[in-house]
Amino acid sequence: MGYHRAGFEVDGCDIADRPRYPFAYHRGDALDYLARLIATGEIGRYTLVHASPPCQAKNTLTVGTNASRGWGGIHTDLVAPTRELLDATGLPYVIEQPNGRAEIRKDLSLCGEMFHLAVLRHRNFELGRWATAQPAHPRHRGYVRGHRHGVHREGPYVAAYGNGGGKATVPEMQRAMGITWTDVREELTEAIPPAYTLFIGRAFLTARQEVFA
Repeated sequence: MGYHRAGFEVDGCDIADRPRYPFAYHRGDALDYLARLIATGEIGRYTLVHASPPCQAKNTLTVGTNASRGWGGIHTDLVAPTRELLDATGLPYVIEQPNGRAEIRKDLSLCGEMFHLAVLRHRNFELGRWATAQPAHPRHRGYVRGHRHGVHREGPYVAAYGNGGGKATVPEMQRAMGITWTDVREELTEAIPPAYTLFIGRAFLTARQEVFA
């Protein structure tokens, strides 16, 4: 949605059915789809590619709390094969991952407080074939509301992940992130606020203008 608001025509791809996705949508394995676009030359229709590989393998929760308590299963890290295909496109690209040990360059890190949102939602972005300046990270105004390690806290931010323990309700997540097109909890907990991709989209267009100026 943020890229759309920045002026892009958006195509999306995911392995799951997403009937609420508001733009052109292709259901299937995203890496297979990207490889097909490259092989057929259709990739030439695009200007920028954004990829969000599954983050479960090396995000903070997996390598922290879950690992220490023996929770969770085995997750495949798809960052490297995603980057390999993105490099093969010849196009500028973005790889998004949450905080943790994902092996991406943190060329850009964004936080909800940068956009006056009621969710922190820290995300890191590797920028391929283009660059932009890192905005200042303002000090957080307080805690994320809910239970953590046996302690309940109130705060100006909601926890847009999981269930129970004071986690955000679906309407709270929608309001906090500025997402209106889905009310599916799983989709909301996986989403990033459109303010992030609006920022990235505008930054990319500015960087491209500067190159050709």
